[in-house]
Amino acid sequence: MNSNQYTARVITIILIVITMSAAGQNAVDAKAIRPFKKIHVSDAELKDLRQRIIATKWPTKETVSDQRQGVQLNTMKKLAKYWAEDYDWRKVEAKLNALPQFVTTIDGVDIHFIHVRSKNKNAMPLIVTHGWPGSIIEQLKIIDPLTNPTAYGGKAEDAFDIVIPSLPGYGYSGKPANTGWDPVHIANAWITLMKRLGYTRFVAQGGDWGDAVTEQMAVLAPPELLGIHTNMPATVPDNIAKALQFGPAPAGLSAEEQNAYDQLDFFYKNGLGYAQEMANRPQTLYGIEDSPIGLAAWMLDHDARSHALIARVFDGQTEGLSKDDILDNITLYWLTGTAISSARLYWENKLAFFEPKHLAIPVAVSVFPDEIYAAPKSWAQKAFPKLIYFNKLEKGGHFAAWEQPEAFSKEIRAAFRSLR
Repeated sequence: MNSNQYTARVITIILIVITMSAAGQNAVDAKAIRPFKKIHVSDAELKDLRQRIIATKWPTKETVSDQRQGVQLNTMKKLAKYWAEDYDWRKVEAKLNALPQFVTTIDGVDIHFIHVRSKNKNAMPLIVTHGWPGSIIEQLKIIDPLTNPTAYGGKAEDAFDIVIPSLPGYGYSGKPANTGWDPVHIANAWITLMKRLGYTRFVAQGGDWGDAVTEQMAVLAPPELLGIHTNMPATVPDNIAKALQFGPAPAGLSAEEQNAYDQLDFFYKNGLGYAQEMANRPQTLYGIEDSPIGLAAWMLDHDARSHALIARVFDGQTEGLSKDDILDNITLYWLTGTAISSARLYWENKLAFFEPKHLAIPVAVSVFPDEIYAAPKSWAQKAFPKLIYFNKLEKGGHFAAWEQPEAFSKEIRAAFRSLR
């Protein structure tokens, strides 16, 4: 081997080592927890939003005096006026930027999450999952009460480290380019996330899709997961599910069970239109990606009680949610362009939403009266053999953490106290 050949071989070996090192570094980086950039929407984007609201082509008024035909024209015009003239996105932008936010890549998708550690070194790690038409906006009001409980009437030993991820296709998380991101896949991703954060023991909470994901975490039952809490549990017995489909209601139901049956019967007959469309043809919903008012109306018409509450807010009544609360969430969907990517979760899901999942780990349940259905304790006890906590609240609905943050925070503290 002459000197030129030797030199060439040395250079080749060096290049191979550098390439392998870079590949290894990229593999490490893919699993890294990376700081999330500060959120700053351009003035041009906000101007475009206002112009689109003002330019809305309105339909004729509904021909009934109530909400049977959907979100009423008067409600939407009041919402549009406030959104275009008075609403300030910069306020929630600043609120989000004040929180520690991160991103990590799991199975090729960037997962955005808020991660607030308590000053209490013995704080219990908790991952909280939102649903649709919700977002991380839903959980902002519970961060301080859970991470700093003594400032809100709680005890230091009730503190949590809190992790609030954005579902794939929602908010600032990435939009999956391939199929397969159903609640089971997301549950696996959340377990990966918590382990990646270094937590060797943690608990999980969710409602709506957050419940579906959280219950699937419990089905997977990794040793690190101590227990779960849900405010929208899957507890409907088989005989009830069949009766809801074919009728009539079974005989001998208690008053609590009959109330739950009636709530579910109403929802299945009157409130599933949005879910059926998103489960079957989410890509067809181009209008809600193009029209802010179309998006807002679609999101408001989720369930009858939430819809009625939001209508009262825009009529000037004081409720658990404010006009800004409602528009913070809708505007987040608009600015992140996630109307259709979020809807695909309905298409991906193959699970029966309210069917018990036969969980073997500890489960805590909080029942808010204006949820889609108020789960009876008798159903919860059958669905969850290790039911460690059950409580019925006097007020609150589908967006419990958002609407009733004080009561919700107390529920979380009480629910997991026995697992510390």
